[in-house]
Amino acid sequence: MMGRIAWKLLPAAPALAILFAWWVYWTIVQPPPSVIPSILDVVRTGAELAFGGRLAGDIVASMGRLLGGVAFGMVTGMIAGFIAGLWRPVADFFNPLVVFFNAISGIVWLPLVIGWLGVGNALATFLIWNTVFFIVFQNTVLGIQLVPEVLEQGVRSLGGGRWETIRSVTLPGALPYILSGVRSGLGFGWRALIAAELVGATTGLGQLIFSGSEYHRADIIIFGALLIGAIAMLMDRWLLAPIERRTVVRWGLVAASRGR
Repeated sequence: MMGRIAWKLLPAAPALAILFAWWVYWTIVQPPPSVIPSILDVVRTGAELAFGGRLAGDIVASMGRLLGGVAFGMVTGMIAGFIAGLWRPVADFFNPLVVFFNAISGIVWLPLVIGWLGVGNALATFLIWNTVFFIVFQNTVLGIQLVPEVLEQGVRSLGGGRWETIRSVTLPGALPYILSGVRSGLGFGWRALIAAELVGATTGLGQLIFSGSEYHRADIIIFGALLIGAIAMLMDRWLLAPIERRTVVRWGLVAASRGR
């Protein structure tokens, strides 16, 4: 029983170690609060933002932008990836272009996109889409191309048509790679959103951090960064992990890890 509890708490050990090192450093050095605040100051600031009403609005604004951008990037990435994965000449034709644009960080587009779309939700949506699309596209193509051809031939030999082969073999076989792309895309899309909000929004967690930097409030900056990381962890654990368990793990396509 105690061993199981210890195993469950093990992932929290690195975070507790960092907090302990932070507390020891601040207690010994006691740097100015504008440089490194104490843990208590950060907690107090978070409580003030939460009870003041601003924090909820910023979280809702960021999550709304993230949902729109990620959904658009996922849908377009999967559709384009399926087309390219099923027809190799299409994949070979677009691969150099995809590699080229995927190498360009989304934040590079920021000065141009501000002129094209202005400051607001459209800017954040584009940057998130630009990040998510290429990750999902490449993983979808890879997943489809790695499905063993012998499985597809087996379905055809039993009388299955093209669409039956895609539904029963290609899609399930490629799903682990697609979900991996979605998981990575969500993480990178979250980062792109925060970067866009730093300069291209009036609300959101990125703007919360930017406002903290303007007033030299390191407590706001650190609290915002901790909150951003915590939200990303919760999305992965409560949204993506259950989807994985109900699909690729349940179907036996990948093995479940001990911690789940």
